[in-house]
Amino acid sequence: MTVTHPPATSAEWWRDAVVYQVYPRSFADANGDGVGDLPGATSRLTHLRDLGVDAVWLSPFYVSPQNDGGYDVADYRDIDPVFGTLPDADAFVAEAHRLGLRVLVDLVPNHTSWEHPWFVAALAAAPGSPERARYLFRDGRGPGGDEPPNNWLSTFGGSAWTRVTEPDGSPGQWYLHLFDHTQPDLDWSNPEVRTEFEAVLRFWLDRDVDGFRIDVAHGMVKHPDLPDWTGRSRIMAADDDAGADDGSEAAGAETGDPGADDGMPEGPMWDQDGVHDIYRSWHRVLSAYPGERAMVAEAWVEPLSRLAAYVRPDELQQTFNFAFLMSRWEAGALRDVISGSLAAMDSVGATTTWVLSNHDVVRHTSRLGLGGGFPPGIGADDPQPDAVVGLRRARAASLMMLALPGSAYLYQGEELGLPEHTTLDDDLRQDPVWTRTAHTQRGRDGCRVPLPWHADAPAYGFSPTGASWLPQPSSFGPLAVDRQTGVPGSTLELYRAALRLRRERRLGLGPLAWVDLGEEVTAFRNADLLVVTNLGAPIDLPAGYDVVLRSDDRDDRVVGTDSTVWALSAAR
Repeated sequence: MTVTHPPATSAEWWRDAVVYQVYPRSFADANGDGVGDLPGATSRLTHLRDLGVDAVWLSPFYVSPQNDGGYDVADYRDIDPVFGTLPDADAFVAEAHRLGLRVLVDLVPNHTSWEHPWFVAALAAAPGSPERARYLFRDGRGPGGDEPPNNWLSTFGGSAWTRVTEPDGSPGQWYLHLFDHTQPDLDWSNPEVRTEFEAVLRFWLDRDVDGFRIDVAHGMVKHPDLPDWTGRSRIMAADDDAGADDGSEAAGAETGDPGADDGMPEGPMWDQDGVHDIYRSWHRVLSAYPGERAMVAEAWVEPLSRLAAYVRPDELQQTFNFAFLMSRWEAGALRDVISGSLAAMDSVGATTTWVLSNHDVVRHTSRLGLGGGFPPGIGADDPQPDAVVGLRRARAASLMMLALPGSAYLYQGEELGLPEHTTLDDDLRQDPVWTRTAHTQRGRDGCRVPLPWHADAPAYGFSPTGASWLPQPSSFGPLAVDRQTGVPGSTLELYRAALRLRRERRLGLGPLAWVDLGEEVTAFRNADLLVVTNLGAPIDLPAGYDVVLRSDDRDDRVVGTDSTVWALSAAR
């Protein structure tokens, strides 16, 4: 038995919190227009209390033209009418707090919407003006400035530069957008940008939110020379090689080796050292408020030692562990990424923040049902996941994750075992990835389909009118909340039992010691709980242990293939 992680020595709420992500437009629709809203989400908060989570992360609800699901913000201090009003947001926070749930809201600081007043003013102003200095405007290259300032590509496909027409009608400068052209990147070397976002933080902290999820946390600072770059980010490489079925590194695998550190950022637009100055400043802002406010970074950063820099004591509190999310379903790979993650975060006194699904990736219930790889969306004519294998592995992976020390994030619907909508009509897709890649990548709509609450209700209870901004597949009906509540062995009841035991036994603050049960088994002890995830042939549970929870439907002492068992010593 090898001890990999000591027990926590401090107990801030975020160190072991289980946080539930609410994607508002797909959670619950109160007014019947087919789009989820804040009143709808407020009405369903008791589901999260009963599930047993500690906090809620709300994806963006700000004023936005909704070109990228609300991640194109036009006003950071108000609510888009499709979601409700500021009083509705206040009511959500108040009800969550009444139920014992903390609230994190999404902050989108890398870029704004092109409808943001700042960008509208920039387009109306001249090159070199203070208005343009808030963004990354540059003159083009080549004759007449007809070529982009550099060769950078958008994460969503195509060039990362768009040329503007100047107020006099002439072809003008280019602006940088690492995502859609409707999302111009801000220039974080500009003090005005920094001052504005500190004010935005205070605006929401004054409305009693408990913290923030930071979108594109590794992308705000660019190399000042904006040099050409011929590499590919690791997430793009994983997308490109999504069809691989050999479990290779190219298919999005992550070794979790904290020693594999070249000490260099991945490209001149990502993970620049200057981002840490921003987070030290933000840390000071949050520290001025009572109640252990917290921030979690969406930072697709490798190796793990560079990721750990985001959660040093004077910066952010958490950063998503995407290395774990992208790990291939192999016992050795899982052991490596877990050990590497704990070692990297322990080195800076931080918690490890586990995650398996979110609004940007194929749901792990479907992803684990594929032969391998990490596809950027699945369409009807793509290879289809094995639904039975996928759900079996997803339950096992989730039960393993919830026994790990640290914090964990759940994506809405995973507690129901929801699959990706893999046969969504392409004509209904709204993700800009689909259009910017010339219909070569399906994008993220399949994981954003509205939730099923009642199997026999219109839109499965998502909306009182039956309207739904994306259609729900028929497979959602049997998985609706009302069909699983109180049903022994259902995925919903598995999550409820796991979260109850996790809290009772304080697993998030516990130690981790590896137990050798074979090459195809990932087994560890968290204090006195033995956790066995078997990816190979069925094995017997070690003698002297009693099963307290399991991901499969067996009633014996066998740990089946693609199953996880929690067990306690019979002599306790």
